[in-house]
Amino acid sequence: MSEDLRPERGFGSVEMVLFDLDGTLIDSRELILGSYRHTMEAHLGWVPPDEAWLVNMGKPLVIQLRGFASDENQALSMMETYRRHNARTHDDALRPFPGMDDTLRRLRAAGYRLGVVTSKLGDMALRGLESCGLSLEWFDAFVTADDPVPHKPDPGPVTLALDRASVGDAGRALFVGDAIWDLMAGRAAGTLTAAALWGPFGRDDLEAGEPDYWLARPAEVAELLL
Repeated sequence: MSEDLRPERGFGSVEMVLFDLDGTLIDSRELILGSYRHTMEAHLGWVPPDEAWLVNMGKPLVIQLRGFASDENQALSMMETYRRHNARTHDDALRPFPGMDDTLRRLRAAGYRLGVVTSKLGDMALRGLESCGLSLEWFDAFVTADDPVPHKPDPGPVTLALDRASVGDAGRALFVGDAIWDLMAGRAAGTLTAAALWGPFGRDDLEAGEPDYWLARPAEVAELLL
């Protein structure tokens, strides 16, 4: 691990690792952008730049779509279009991140508890894990948009995951995410945070989230802790 990736805060007492889903555990960039482009073309007749969508990636779908819709009814209609296209193309467009399955297996074998904290609906989140060969059984906590808590960057989803895994001290957890909302939610909840640079965002995009660690590959999660 390079000097740039070494920890800035102590991590010897970490007992749980939380992960965002899209862009962190699974490579869904093309799936998400393909669904976005299809939805914009269908409802607006043109497609804004991908960057207009990526800037809020990680927030719940309807919140993202409200930024493009003329009113709430159009936002809800857009959401149906997006979900239909997403479901239809899901398995072909989704990809596993190289080394992620091995990283999770190593962490589990070493006794770490694992969790997922995502703004995605539960059924599609489960489908994403399965499509990429990641077993739900590996995770001690699974928090999705179906849960009755505020969404990231609010700390609520992170706190709920810790509660479900019976981790009483947030400082004993590390939250790994590819979006600034992940880093903000983890920091607000009191966890250590790591920026997943294998996702769609670069260091310049995530600096404001003030992550404790910068990780370039999934394998570096295990290298950091083992």
